[in-house]
Amino acid sequence: MTPVVNLLVALNEPKFIKSGDAAIVDLTPSKPMCVESFTDFPPLGRFAVRDMRQTVAVGVIKSVKPKDLSGGKVTKAAEKASKKK
Repeated sequence: MTPVVNLLVALNEPKFIKSGDAAIVDLTPSKPMCVESFTDFPPLGRFAVRDMRQTVAVGVIKSVKPKDLSGGKVTKAAEKASKKK
């Protein structure tokens, strides 16, 4: 899923945003993560960006675009489960 962030507030200076600025950005996570939009489920609708053990930005997720998994890899466990059915 690709979260679309409605409000990202920089606490320290990331690459393109100065401290105290707000921006609307598209984030692509480097690892799998479980998120929801803030309006649907507030506990999973907030996030923090950390760099070198410091929080550099915080934000609220406006919407989520599901990832297309049609051409994805099938794990061995999934293959076994489908054979049993």
